[in-house]
Amino acid sequence: MNSDDSTIRRNTPTVRGATQAGRFYESSPQRLSHDVDSLLANHAERVPFDHVAALIVPHAGHYFSGNVAAAAYMALNPDRPFKRIFLIGPSHYEWLDGASVNTEADSYATPLGQVKVDRETALRLTEADSVFSYRAEAHDREHCLEVQLPFLQRRLGNVPPIVPIIISTDSYAKLKKIAAALRPYFNEDNLFVISSDFSHYPSYEDAYRVDALTGKAIESGSVERFVAALEENAGSGVRGLSTSACGSYPIVTLLLMLNDGYEVKHLLYQNSGDIDNHDHRRVVGYHAFAILRRTASAGGDGASDGRFTLAAPEKERLKAIARASISSACDGTAFSSAALCRDMPVLEQPCGAFVTLNKNGRLRGCIGHFGEDAPLHATVAEMARAAAFEDPRFPRLRADELPDVDIEISVLTPMRRIHSLDEFELHRHGLYIRKGRRSGTFLPQVADEVNWTKEEFAGHCSRDKAGLGWDGWRDAELYVYEAIVF
Repeated sequence: MNSDDSTIRRNTPTVRGATQAGRFYESSPQRLSHDVDSLLANHAERVPFDHVAALIVPHAGHYFSGNVAAAAYMALNPDRPFKRIFLIGPSHYEWLDGASVNTEADSYATPLGQVKVDRETALRLTEADSVFSYRAEAHDREHCLEVQLPFLQRRLGNVPPIVPIIISTDSYAKLKKIAAALRPYFNEDNLFVISSDFSHYPSYEDAYRVDALTGKAIESGSVERFVAALEENAGSGVRGLSTSACGSYPIVTLLLMLNDGYEVKHLLYQNSGDIDNHDHRRVVGYHAFAILRRTASAGGDGASDGRFTLAAPEKERLKAIARASISSACDGTAFSSAALCRDMPVLEQPCGAFVTLNKNGRLRGCIGHFGEDAPLHATVAEMARAAAFEDPRFPRLRADELPDVDIEISVLTPMRRIHSLDEFELHRHGLYIRKGRRSGTFLPQVADEVNWTKEEFAGHCSRDKAGLGWDGWRDAELYVYEAIVF
């Protein structure tokens, strides 16, 4: 094939076909519309939420799990616009040891029409981390994402572009990487739909008990509680139980992105025995959850969204942890921050943080981490060591310098996507700029040290931090965040 033929083939839209039509749902557009509309109508009295960040929805055939799925989709306000929808589910056929993003399809087809794929975002994810790739076999016959599309089409009408992701890895480190790459998109612009059924093949009675434990763990929003529930169920000796959640990896990924700014609301539970009562000896469980983003409210200590504050003793403890972490590294001794904060549970909250070292009033090192994938105390301990020994702008800190070093800590609130500098407030917001593989940030307090306009702040950040040039921010992704600085 010559280059012209290749170009022609790429310019022809690639459509991922409706492979499950006639199997997991009706193949006739009329019957499919009727079935989905009837299921949604079962929950017509539900009041939709205005701040849905994510849904957890089952993916069995519409006959079995459609009523539970409909409860989740009726939680959406059809008038709320989303920029894109991240459809995330498990692999039922292929082991990936990572995540596969469909970067090849331009759209997904159902009998109700085509849904566009946001290929630009899909490609960006594969460029962000090697844990993402495109594996055609992970998508070709997979049903867990496709069965969601008719519900989105009937509930939303004009469905925004989707980002189809299949996750298949039991590596917690890789799941943390996946969550970290997705977290910048976990904002008001986007909806995340997590596809998972729950208990597989216990008896009807056992399914209710097993799924109740798993469901309560998810409601807590805690990754640790969810994993502990899976382990407890697996070791319980329940006859016929092969899994407590076939979408456990996508659920873990979602939970890793949550913090106190979110509430997990349980919507409905049923199992296949509630739909077809001929055989209660071997059932599959179905949960529906809505993850709600708490609305912003005024707060203190720079945490203006009201989601996170630190009292003076907690700030002092974090500074002590930072200094002890550096000192231990200088001495070559082991250090555990967890032992220093057992009486302060707020320091267990997952938060991003920057640690800045100043010596005699001059910068001596600054390193930070945006991710909310570790307890705050652990992030501060790690960033303190990194600021002391890994900032490429400075030589490694010597032990004899430490008494002269002042430590400043900036605890970060979650990032929020903005589309104009009109949404950016000098002295209040930090700015994070990203385009392709390049990114950079200025903390909010940078504005206190200079006399820049908003455009100058963005220009310097774009040129000096992201390497995008003075005007590079104008067509880049912009995010703001706040900081509790002490």
